[in-house]
Amino acid sequence: MGKLTSMLGLLLTHPFEFRTLVHFYLYHETKRDITAQQEHPTSGWDRASMRRCWEFLDMTSRSFAAVIKELDGDLARTICMYYLVMRGLDTIEDDMTIPDEKKQPILRKFHDLTVTPGWNFTENGPDEKDRHLLLEYHIVVEEVNRLPPQFKTVILDICQKMENGMADYAHKAATNGTIYLETIADYDLYCHYVAGLVGEGLTRIWSASGKEASFLCDQLELANSMGLLLQKTNIIRDFREDVEERRFFWPREIWAKYGFNEMKDMYEKGDVEHATWIQSGMVLDALRHACDSLDYLRLLKNQSVFVFCAVPVAMAMATLSLCFMNPDMFQRNIKIRKAEAAHLIMRSTNTREVALIFREYARKIHHKAKPHDPNFLKISVMCCKIEQWYEQNFPSFVILGEKGPQYDTSDKRTAIFRAEEKRAAERIALDPRNKPMPQDLFPWELATYVVGAMVLILGLSVLVVWLMLKFIPQA
Repeated sequence: MGKLTSMLGLLLTHPFEFRTLVHFYLYHETKRDITAQQEHPTSGWDRASMRRCWEFLDMTSRSFAAVIKELDGDLARTICMYYLVMRGLDTIEDDMTIPDEKKQPILRKFHDLTVTPGWNFTENGPDEKDRHLLLEYHIVVEEVNRLPPQFKTVILDICQKMENGMADYAHKAATNGTIYLETIADYDLYCHYVAGLVGEGLTRIWSASGKEASFLCDQLELANSMGLLLQKTNIIRDFREDVEERRFFWPREIWAKYGFNEMKDMYEKGDVEHATWIQSGMVLDALRHACDSLDYLRLLKNQSVFVFCAVPVAMAMATLSLCFMNPDMFQRNIKIRKAEAAHLIMRSTNTREVALIFREYARKIHHKAKPHDPNFLKISVMCCKIEQWYEQNFPSFVILGEKGPQYDTSDKRTAIFRAEEKRAAERIALDPRNKPMPQDLFPWELATYVVGAMVLILGLSVLVVWLMLKFIPQA
């Protein structure tokens, strides 16, 4: 009833969004049903323990559950378990009620605990939202131990790297009495541990599955950048919630130079102008990972893997555009509207369309930028880099249709292209020899070399035989 009421309200207040959501619910069908009988061998739905893991995924993931379930074959089950392991580790690291002396040993051996049959953790604070996952973690352990060795090895390796990074930061906060990140380099390193390593693990799993190229596992810099884009977007959007829960991820290097002593001063002092300048600096820092993310998407060939990666980064760009120069972000959590999210999901089907989404939101950010903002020039350059990436890979004046490529007559580049075509035709008319030779798939030049070599060898052989017959005395 509540959903029906909200849809009727949307029809009256935002009719175009209502149309988008109706279109999404009616026509955007899921590609895979993990509960179907034929999917049981790969999804594990026939086992009670794996069904419970799918329930954990629905409870802990607000955005990834749907796209994880649509991954091909056993990738869905593998990534589900990968997500739950990382979520369990993150739940312990985030819990401020656990003393450091107890948290450190648990964090640093979490990769061993993840394969220890029967292990659970019951000491989370009562308000920790994902504590139910750790209360029944033995079910996750059981399913992790069922994974193929090539996937299990990757998950445990990434878990070990991540747990040590998290433990280092947690210990620093507990011993130094500060939980601030000082520099952008510290911020990058923290985001690498909590998100960049996740991208590395995903990339290695894609390659190990055989559904992506084997060389993809070497593109770890691009995978790290995509993870940082997603993590930094969440950190920017969740500013108010994080500050109220004493999680301070924004680096002091960006915000302290405007006279703020604490991050809460950005909404308590009422200095909206300087606060939005800091906000633009954070968005600028996140945007430097945009082109790397597009480069990563270009390497993917499996459609389900592509959608899994493309939808979150498209939503990240929409979220950055929403947060940019938006003072409401300092007062409450903001997020993109459901209709916009549905529209992005339906569009994120190929690299060209995702790059177009990036370009659209980069233009919105550039349009909202203010000249008196100290980051104005850098924001403009970063938005132009996204524009340049799109034009370099998908020139906008070339329109692909059923009749082949066509050219936008309103674009000046079309006139240049047509002029070059005209000059080429004139050169051919003056001298037909300028006409390009038709392409022939048979390698005539190579064939000529081979035949010539064979004739030479045959001729030399005949000459040797003749000389032997002429000059060697007969017995």
